[in-house]
Amino acid sequence: MKSLPWCRTSRIIHAVRVLANVFHSQFDQSRVTKRWAEALAEAGIETRFHSDEPLDIAAEHAACEQADRLIFVHPMHWYSGPWPLKRWIDEVLTYGWAYGEESRIAGKEWVHAVSVGAGMEEYGLEGSRLYTVEEFMRPFERTAGFCGAIYRPPFLFYGAGYRGDDDLAEFTLALLDFARSTRS
Repeated sequence: MKSLPWCRTSRIIHAVRVLANVFHSQFDQSRVTKRWAEALAEAGIETRFHSDEPLDIAAEHAACEQADRLIFVHPMHWYSGPWPLKRWIDEVLTYGWAYGEESRIAGKEWVHAVSVGAGMEEYGLEGSRLYTVEEFMRPFERTAGFCGAIYRPPFLFYGAGYRGDDDLAEFTLALLDFARSTRS
């Protein structure tokens, strides 16, 4: 796979069952998240869409239990995930299922695929955002850890607000390669 300067990936080793949870508050207006979700679904990866509809908690639990890798697909929104992701965490990660005496997602890989509107140079001490995207993602890392899941570094697409369709297509292929890859 070609190294893309605006995204980060990790090395991987045996086939896994993947669940892609897609979060966007205005999915129809999305360019990147919508393209990723369509590509994941077309590749045969179970893809669940979340916006403002009520959640079926039992169905969410069942889907997560069947997967080895949970991919959370979303844009960076006010230095975090969009509100449907926060709602999913609040409602789906229940005591006794995700944490407490038992965790049904313990040992599962937890990774975010995030579109970031600004370029990589905007993040960190010398950028206008002052923190890295990874630092903004720390609450998700801690949530995964609290549930016993194995947090993986986020899959990041910087410059989503201005990159062209060719860059998006190339990164979408990289995301599909990652999603279908083997575990590290």
